[in-house]
Amino acid sequence: MGRPPVDHDMTEATDLARAYYEAIDAGDYDRFADLLAPDVVHERPDRTIEGRETLVRFMRDDRPNKNTAHDVEAVYRGDRSAAGDADGSANAGSAGDTDGVSDADEVAVRGRLRDAEGSPMFAFVDVFDVENGSGRTDGGESDERPRITRIRTYTQ
Repeated sequence: MGRPPVDHDMTEATDLARAYYEAIDAGDYDRFADLLAPDVVHERPDRTIEGRETLVRFMRDDRPNKNTAHDVEAVYRGDRSAAGDADGSANAGSAGDTDGVSDADEVAVRGRLRDAEGSPMFAFVDVFDVENGSGRTDGGESDERPRITRIRTYTQ
């Protein structure tokens, strides 16, 4: 049996994506970890990182440049409940468009990474898959909050 249908609204998914950058930029790795599913996968141009603890450790300890800031320029939503393209992919919505979508689970964020002096390092697009939790926390309690399950990063 597959995962249960996603039952969060798009505002939560876009908020989750924005919180991802806020937590990284603030160095708040407890909050960052709480945004991620235990089996999260981050596909970057230089590597693939699997698992929440591995991704948190990479962001906290192993990133090439940890003194950066993410400037989010636009957030786009994908609506998997709407009629998709012939290949089954969803059509992207407009930036900031959150009117009543209840089962969308893909968010794309376009922005720029800046160094400590504020100079642009590179442009990026991150595509987030957001799904409900596994139903259990690490401690065994019930938890159905939306979490980031996959991130695909594209840079320029």
